[in-house]
Amino acid sequence: MDEHTIESIGERFRQAARTAYRLPAVRVQGYVSYWPEIKATGTERSAFEERRYIKFPPTPQEVDEMLEVMRWIQCLEVEQRKLVWMRARRYGWRDIGQRFGCCSRTAQRHWQYAMLQVIHQITS
Repeated sequence: MDEHTIESIGERFRQAARTAYRLPAVRVQGYVSYWPEIKATGTERSAFEERRYIKFPPTPQEVDEMLEVMRWIQCLEVEQRKLVWMRARRYGWRDIGQRFGCCSRTAQRHWQYAMLQVIHQITS
């Protein structure tokens, strides 16, 4: 990736957010439940269970790319990291602006400035 633009770096952050979402959940090791399993009828299961979507685990290349993006984000301040990560997770500008106490256009400018800082860090 020779040519770094704000859009291409933003897309890399979106890919990293998708990859992070697809990582396996962290579970407590050694936890055992001794409660008996209750068998429910088909009607009860469909009424109370939410639909579970299968998340296919990311490939090793996707994990490597996500880790590269995580190294990039280290050059940003904490608030900038939160802003960049919210945008990577596809939050709207209005929601981001409300979270940071500014208008949506100001939130966009702060995001663009953060992307420029990342580009500067990558190229230097």
